[in-house]
Amino acid sequence: MTHLPATAYELVLSLRPLLGAEAAAEAPGCGAEPGDLEQAVWLRLLERLHTDGPPADPPDWLRRAVRAEVRRLGRTARREIASSGEPGEPVDGGRHDPERLALAADRRRGLLDAVRRLPGRCPRLMTALLSPRDATYREIAGELGISQGSLGPERSRCLGCLRRLLTPEVAAR
Repeated sequence: MTHLPATAYELVLSLRPLLGAEAAAEAPGCGAEPGDLEQAVWLRLLERLHTDGPPADPPDWLRRAVRAEVRRLGRTARREIASSGEPGEPVDGGRHDPERLALAADRRRGLLDAVRRLPGRCPRLMTALLSPRDATYREIAGELGISQGSLGPERSRCLGCLRRLLTPEVAAR
C-alpha cells in the first residue's frame, strides 16, 4: 500500500478495525467470508478515492459500503441458487412441482391429524402455534385463557407429546 498517497494510506489504516468488525458481523448473513467482504469494500474505497476522492464521513461511508456489498452478494447468491438446477428442471427449484406440493400437503395433514389427537389443551395450543396467522405469545395466551408465562412450558410439554405420537408414524413410512 505504499503507492497510495499518505492521506489514503492513513484512511485505510484508520478504517481497518471498523471494516474488520463490520465484515465479521455482516458476512455470515450473506454466506460470504469476512475476508472476501473486506476485500470487496477495500476495492470500492480505492475506486472511490481514484474517482471522487475520500468520502466526507469515512466511517459512515464504510458501513454503507459494507451493507451495499452484502446486498450485492445476496443477490448474486440467489441468482446462482435459482439457476443451479439441472437442465430441464424448473428455475424455481421445484417449489411448484405438483408432486412436491402434494407430499407437503400430505405431511401437513398428517401433522394436523396428530395434533388433534394430543391430550388436554395441547390441540388448541399447537393449532394456534401452527396457524399461518403467526400470533404472538400474548395473543395465544389470551385466546387460550392461560398466562403468558405458562405458555412456553406448556408448549414444550405438548411438543414432547407430539414427538412421542409421531415417532412410530414416521418410522412406519
